[in-house]
Amino acid sequence: MDGPRRGPGAGTPALTRRATGRTVDRAGRFLPGAPRAGREATIKPILVALSGLLASGCSLFPATTAIDPRRVDALFADSLFAAPAEPVRADDLFALSQPMREFATTRIVQKMGDRGQYAGLFEALRDELHLDYDSARTRPAAETFAARSGNCLSLVILAAAYAKEFGIRFGYQDIRTDGAWSRSADIAFYSGHVNLLLGHRWHDDWRLPERSLIIDFLAPGAAGRLVTHGITEDTVVAMYLNNRAAETLLEGDLDGAYWWARAAVVADPSFTGAYNTLAVIYRRHGNLAEAERTLRWALTREPVNPRTLSNLAVVLESQGRRTEADAVRARLASIEPYPPFHFLDAGLAASARGDHDAAIALFRRELQRMPYADELHFAIAVAELDRGRLRHARRHLGLALEKSTTRDRRGIYAAKLNYLESLRTN
Repeated sequence: MDGPRRGPGAGTPALTRRATGRTVDRAGRFLPGAPRAGREATIKPILVALSGLLASGCSLFPATTAIDPRRVDALFADSLFAAPAEPVRADDLFALSQPMREFATTRIVQKMGDRGQYAGLFEALRDELHLDYDSARTRPAAETFAARSGNCLSLVILAAAYAKEFGIRFGYQDIRTDGAWSRSADIAFYSGHVNLLLGHRWHDDWRLPERSLIIDFLAPGAAGRLVTHGITEDTVVAMYLNNRAAETLLEGDLDGAYWWARAAVVADPSFTGAYNTLAVIYRRHGNLAEAERTLRWALTREPVNPRTLSNLAVVLESQGRRTEADAVRARLASIEPYPPFHFLDAGLAASARGDHDAAIALFRRELQRMPYADELHFAIAVAELDRGRLRHARRHLGLALEKSTTRDRRGIYAAKLNYLESLRTN
């Protein structure tokens, strides 16, 4: 569930020639699948492909893996949920609005005349749209164009929509990174990273041609060094639907979230992140048997997925099956000894006791695992301020601002940073 690796606002797109994105309920550590669009926040965003928020983690199985649709259908429990308040659809995901078509026939065509198809499309998106990064909502192409903002997945969809319009060959890439965690309210999000490759479609050999362009938020050198894996458009659509499920869940609409997650599973049954999201929704809705069935199905796809194992342990515990839950947790501990935010939460507890030195040490330990978490840098800033180290507090507050993935958080951090700057000048 994301996004979305990230940094502040929009920058300059990285034009790269190459030679060769789960959710956690903190109260119970109930994690749905990884959000699409991870993040590489140490590098300022360059432009058109972020790691989308909430999309869910990598699908470790190729899309060609056969899955019996009857078995997938058996996971759904439509009668438990009310009809969604808004249409759940992805058929217009890549549709161009009239303003988008006008932009295509004027600005993009002009750029292509000067620079060729690939560079022309890239430069039009970079120079004319001034897209801003905001992980709060995953949008179809037309909405991203209208808002001039979106998360990584939104921007990949927008670029793909224009590539389709001009008949440009392209492929979607899943970036093999450790992903990134962020939290909002009582929900944590795991983000992967995706980008768009112009001039090539992925095939089974996974090799890149000598001439291709990568549309990405990362700097050219960084984008060119990443380990990538081609994914299908079905997976991209499932990621979008899964993101919308996570975002709707965050809004407290369990009924709507169910239908988005269900649609994600149908769009690409090999995308296991959607099963985790669906299970989280079942669990929060009080349907523990359905949550367990869904998680066990997901484990047949990815037997050592820590998000799925953690969720299953919580579901078993909620059913009073403590021995089984302990066995699952023991298996999880062999894979992931410390859960996400473990040292951050321990540091916050130390700060609450007034032990700011211990808190800083714990925060720095977490920083080694989660260098992109804005919440972590904000916690360090608060602890440094409590120790009277104003310069260090300003530095980490600035990093929190840089790595924040939503406009709201950037606004909060900017206001606090301005206040600290005023203390220095007064």
